[in-house]
Amino acid sequence: MPSQSSSSNPNVSGGAALRRRLRAQLRLPVVVAPMFLVSGPELVVAACRSGMIGAFPTLNARTPEILDGWLARIAQSGAGAAPYAANLILDKRNPRCDEDLAVLERHRPPIVIASVGRPDRVVGRIHAYGGLVFADVASLRHARNAAAAGVDGLVLLTAGAGGNTGWLNPFAFVAAVREFFDGVVAVAGAIASGRELRALEVLGADLGYMGTAFLATEESMAPAGHKQAMLQADADGIVQTDALSGYPANFLRSRLLEAGAMRPDGSIDRGASADVYSWKHVWSAGHGVGQVRAIEPVAAVAARLQREYDERQAA
Repeated sequence: MPSQSSSSNPNVSGGAALRRRLRAQLRLPVVVAPMFLVSGPELVVAACRSGMIGAFPTLNARTPEILDGWLARIAQSGAGAAPYAANLILDKRNPRCDEDLAVLERHRPPIVIASVGRPDRVVGRIHAYGGLVFADVASLRHARNAAAAGVDGLVLLTAGAGGNTGWLNPFAFVAAVREFFDGVVAVAGAIASGRELRALEVLGADLGYMGTAFLATEESMAPAGHKQAMLQADADGIVQTDALSGYPANFLRSRLLEAGAMRPDGSIDRGASADVYSWKHVWSAGHGVGQVRAIEPVAAVAARLQREYDERQAA
């Protein structure tokens, strides 16, 4: 059951117990992050079968009816003990928020990740069926507000995350959040190896929130060109801009140029077409892109992460 009190009192045991229970369901301390236009049922199921939390944005299912079908497929897949998560965009510009929330209540995903908005409106409804609520946060103010709303977990968006990103240093962010929050803490931002997963645990976090590392997998819905571009990029090939979504986000420089969203001098063309602004023709990635070496199954990425994690844990 959700830890109702851990967000308000760091000395209670509820948050710590929840963290232990969740970790016991996982082989790796990983959330395969929900990626816009990339994450679908195949990626979610493959992640769960590999012992990680698989996640997807509800908006990737282009209608509430399709979302209903996706959730049924995931539930019927026999994905294993690892839970899955649905990411709900709370921004007022999402006209489907209420419809999608009703679909989630019918299917009862174990975790709902609330993004781009205050989670107050969904916490009670998800807790009512026994689900957990995580909230994306990019600042301490966001984190405190989400904790006060009673969320069970915080996803700390730090510098280098793919897509919508943060700007804080993860060392400072985790330390500050742990002063007032005892629930689950996941960290997003250039997490690409098992070594980094172990380092996050040393810092006091529970999970690595990994998108870029799984974007080029065989189960990803990303187009072939996006996957190939990932293999040719490194951290210097990532550009951060708020011009495409209104929020700071990281994209592949090469694709911004090809799509006409970036001028040759490196400036962003804020008059680019609507298709660019919908992210249909621009491609996101995080600072960890340089560690993506091949297009391979999720299980192969998980096996590599497991080897690296076990080596660091033993050391």
